[in-house]
Amino acid sequence: MSSRWTGGNDARLLENGEEFFPAVFEAIRNARREVILETFIVFEDKVGKELHAALLDAATRGVQIDVMVDGFGSSDLSGEYLGALTGAGVRVRTFDPTSRLFGVRVNVLRRMHRKIVVVDGERAFVGGINYSADHLADFGPQAKQDYAVELRGPIVDEIRQFARTAIGVPAARRQPARSAPAGDVEALLVTRDNIDHPNDIERHYRAAIRSARKSVLIANAYFFPGYRLLREMRRAARRGVDVQLILQGEPDMPIVKTAAALLYEHLQRAGVQIHEYCKRPLHGKVAVVDEHWATVGSSNLDPLSLSLNLEANVVLRDRAFAQHLRGRLEHLIAHECTQVKHLEHTGWRWWVNLRSAVVFHVLRRFPGWASRLPRHRPTLAACEPGPIEMSPSPGGRRVG
Repeated sequence: MSSRWTGGNDARLLENGEEFFPAVFEAIRNARREVILETFIVFEDKVGKELHAALLDAATRGVQIDVMVDGFGSSDLSGEYLGALTGAGVRVRTFDPTSRLFGVRVNVLRRMHRKIVVVDGERAFVGGINYSADHLADFGPQAKQDYAVELRGPIVDEIRQFARTAIGVPAARRQPARSAPAGDVEALLVTRDNIDHPNDIERHYRAAIRSARKSVLIANAYFFPGYRLLREMRRAARRGVDVQLILQGEPDMPIVKTAAALLYEHLQRAGVQIHEYCKRPLHGKVAVVDEHWATVGSSNLDPLSLSLNLEANVVLRDRAFAQHLRGRLEHLIAHECTQVKHLEHTGWRWWVNLRSAVVFHVLRRFPGWASRLPRHRPTLAACEPGPIEMSPSPGGRRVG
C-alpha cells in the first residue's frame, strides 16, 4: 500500500528502546478501545514481558487487541506466553508459521518485517525497533542503535486501516472518529509486499535522492541496495549534493559489513562519503534529504527488505522533524563513527574493477532473481484461546 500524502500531523522521533518502549507501553496501558500491534520479533525477556503485561492489562479492561508476530522472528514464544494473551481475549496471529526441520527454522524468505502499533485510532508508531532487550543500552556492547516515530493526526487513520486489513480485524468492529489535525507535518505510509507494491519503498528513496539539491544522509543497518538506487546516489554526489552514508562498523552479523564494503570504492569514486558506526550494532533504517524530507521505518536497503520482506516506512515532509533527525545522525558521525577513507588501488585496480563488475551484475539482476524464489502465499495462523502446549525449541537471536 502506498497511501496519499496526508497533512495536519504531528511526528516525534523516538531513538532506541529507552524512548520507544515507554511511549508504546504507556499508550497501550491508557488504551480505551483498541490496540493493533504487528512486529517481527518478540522475545520473552524483560521487554517482551513488559509488553505482555501491558497487553494483558488493557485486555482485562475490555480493550480489543489484535497482535501479529512473524513466524520466523518470533518462533520461540512459549505456550504460556501466548496462552495468557489469548485467554484474556487478545487475538494473536502468527505470520507464516513453519515447523522446524531438524531444529532449524527454514521459513527464512518473505518475512513480515513491519513494526507498527496503532492505539485507539489516535496514536501510531512505525519504525525498526523490535520488542527485545537488545534495543536497550544496558544490554551491553551488542545493544542496537535504532529509531521509530510516534504519529498523531490523520495519518493514523491510514496506518490503522492498513494494519486492520493486514491482520484481518473483523470489519464489524466500530470505527473511531476520524483523527483531528495535530500539527503541520505531511506524512505518507509506504509499504512493500510481494504482490501489489513490490518496489514502492525503493521508488520513494530514488525519487528523493534524484530531487536532492543539497544533501542526502542515510543511516541503514543492512546495506546492499539495487543498481538503480546506487546509481541515484552516485549521480547526486557527482552533481554536487553532499551524500553521506552511516553503515555498520560493528555489525551483529559479519557478512553485513563484508557485503557493504564491496560497494564502498564504487560509491566513493563518485564522491559519496561513508561512515561506519562503531559504538555498537546499527539497526536503524532512516534517511534525511535536503531540509524537509525524512523517512523512518523497517526497511533495510538490502535484497531481503527491497525484494522479499513485507516492510513499512513513513515518509515525512517537515523541516523541524528533518532537522531533528539530521542532528541526531550528525551527532553519530561526529562522536561515534569512523569515516572510511577512499584508498586509491594503484597496483590492484584491475581486481577492483573486476570485483565491481561482478557485484553490479548481481545488483542489476537481483530483483528478477528474487521474483523466482519461493512465492507461496503466506498464511495467518490464529492462536486459539487458552493455554497452548508448545515444546521448547532451540533459540538464537534473530536480527531485523
